[in-house]
Amino acid sequence: MQGMGRRRFLAGTAGLAAGAALAACSNGSGTGGAAGSTPGSSGAGTGVGGTTGGGPLAVPGAPGYVDEAVWRARAEAYLRVATAKANPSEPTNIAAHLLVAHRDPGHTWDASAVTVASLQDKWDQLDTFQDTRDFTLMYFQWLVALADGKTPMTTLDPAVLDAIRRRMLDNRYRYDDPYPAGKVDDQWYWSENHIIIGLVNEYLAGRRWPDATFTVTGLSGAKHAERSRAGILEWIHERARFGFFEWHSHVYMKKNVTPLLTLIELADDPDLVRAAAMALDLCVLDMAAHDHKGTYTASRGRTYAKDKTGPREGTYDMFKLLFDDATFDYGGGADSCATYFAGAARYRTPQVLIDIATGAAPGVVRERHGIFVDAAAPVTDKPEAPFGYDFADPANLPFWWSQGALGMWQLADVGLAEAEKHRIFESPQMAQIKALVALNGGDPKRIKEWERANHAVVNFGQLREANTYAWRGDEVALATVLDHRFGEMRDQIHVWQATIDAEAFVFTTHPVTDLPKGTEWSKDAKPGYWTGEGSIPRSAQHERTAVHIYQPAWDKSTDALLWSVFGYRDFTHAFVPQDRFEEVVQRDGWTFVRKGDGYIALWSWRPTRWRTYDPATNPTGGMTKPFDLVADGGPDNVWIVEVGDRPASGSFADFQAAILKVAPTVDRAPAGFTVAWTSPSAGRMTFGSTGPFTVDGKERKLGDHPRHESKWGTVDHLATTYRLASDRATLTLDFDATQRSAARA
Repeated sequence: MQGMGRRRFLAGTAGLAAGAALAACSNGSGTGGAAGSTPGSSGAGTGVGGTTGGGPLAVPGAPGYVDEAVWRARAEAYLRVATAKANPSEPTNIAAHLLVAHRDPGHTWDASAVTVASLQDKWDQLDTFQDTRDFTLMYFQWLVALADGKTPMTTLDPAVLDAIRRRMLDNRYRYDDPYPAGKVDDQWYWSENHIIIGLVNEYLAGRRWPDATFTVTGLSGAKHAERSRAGILEWIHERARFGFFEWHSHVYMKKNVTPLLTLIELADDPDLVRAAAMALDLCVLDMAAHDHKGTYTASRGRTYAKDKTGPREGTYDMFKLLFDDATFDYGGGADSCATYFAGAARYRTPQVLIDIATGAAPGVVRERHGIFVDAAAPVTDKPEAPFGYDFADPANLPFWWSQGALGMWQLADVGLAEAEKHRIFESPQMAQIKALVALNGGDPKRIKEWERANHAVVNFGQLREANTYAWRGDEVALATVLDHRFGEMRDQIHVWQATIDAEAFVFTTHPVTDLPKGTEWSKDAKPGYWTGEGSIPRSAQHERTAVHIYQPAWDKSTDALLWSVFGYRDFTHAFVPQDRFEEVVQRDGWTFVRKGDGYIALWSWRPTRWRTYDPATNPTGGMTKPFDLVADGGPDNVWIVEVGDRPASGSFADFQAAILKVAPTVDRAPAGFTVAWTSPSAGRMTFGSTGPFTVDGKERKLGDHPRHESKWGTVDHLATTYRLASDRATLTLDFDATQRSAARA
């Protein structure tokens, strides 16, 4: 972006022709054109790059939404970073340049460098039906929409646009569509984020080319759009009722945000645009409620070592853009969420959500996500599913598998039938599951009993209902998923985290594998050394303090074959990146860390030691001091954490002295642990492997939370109307009526 000031940026945005968006319809036979009718004819507004003209969403700058001048200044600053370099092989980078070129006539970049050859790896991914190709198609939706050919800077090679068109027409959008001859389809269709991405891709491609015949199904584009529309609305209503199954995933929340933004900005259906904006508000609410200095400081249903070890996690650029409270610069490059937020013409963040993210001393947030289904329940012929769903109906299978419940016995019959009917087991991603099916002779009765008996191991993907708890102060934050699947294995869970900023944070895990080989965190398996848990701790938190009890519910005696595949390490450990703190002190089993005016104290029942890494053979993220605090002696352990800050706890020395006044007491009986400790902030606490969590003699609930509860409002579990208020603004979302209303307080 060369010398573009805010005034010029605003003028370019306001005057952008809507032909760059999908609101301008083609006749269904060209490579460009639209998903809808002429600009504004549907009431949906102008779409990408322009400003909304009184369509289904409020006009940018309307009362109750982010101040438009402030937002545009942030968007300009972000896009300047995103377009500092051009990468003709990366679709989001290309989209960023097209967005800026529409807004700033003075922006120059080499659009001619974007060729069929420069995107060859994308064609290879799409043509061979590889997994995550749906991500690529989603980003391509923006290129087709933005490349209007009106100026050299908004023109892409027609051969590139035609190549995109052909792949969208040739794509297999659903697992139960016909299986193309000569292909192995490795797409993971079933997770929460993949479902909405696939539906949005299918809808927009169908609307763009309504008269074209789609290769796999033989259906017209219009039919594809029609069949996907209901699924989009159903997915949105599920999120309103149940929250996000992949709760607070800084990896996969991004993959919820981007398809919703894509639909909002590129669709021509007013009801879909409004519903998608409301669902995006829910994404932003969940992120805002756990924002601390630009960090998504929350427990997480799904994440990976590469994302959880920092120094900045995957949502950092998006948080910095939306909430403007981050302390570090943008990461560089074109982020797959922040870019599309910055380029959005229709969607604007309700002010109350920004206030939730940035309010002083936010305090406690309690939430409930997902659905409870007991994989340990006795096997019956006709298990009853909750909330009107059905375990036996193939139409419900994506709903259950979107919760990662592939190892749940209740789904054995329908899962096997669908796998055989639609060649699901041919995917390399299903190799382990296929092997476990073969181990039981493919007999559903044997499989169900075996899954039930070994649910603590084989049901490692099930997200299940999660009650989350977070306390946020101005200097430090602490967040936990409470009493969740105690002792069972989970492949990608992140149970708790104490956070000072985007670099300085602490958490524990029970490893399955040993150290990943190589120099990249991405080599860590799932479950691995830092990714997921060999056994999930029983966890409790009250404001600034939490207790985590590791006690595996399974071991090598559970099943020798499973142990040979999934056997865990004989220790637990903590991530304590010493390089990122200003002080590190160890005394009496406690490890104390400080950065600025934020403090974290971590105690282990088992003695700890620092494990050193060889940066030539193991990933270190550039850190030079030890960061892996290992508690040897067994997979069972108790970790206690307390966070503090100068205003509440005094100096760092005062904080340490208060913690050390009373030592924790732990009793390890054959049946489990009992723990007692007097926290400086909470008073006397008791907890254990069984029994209640008490603080100052009062039992504290570890479940049955509302969908959302904070100082900004309470949303009941299963409610479909959300009402939130700050001192400055209000927001009401009525999902049954598809009504979104924001206003000044």
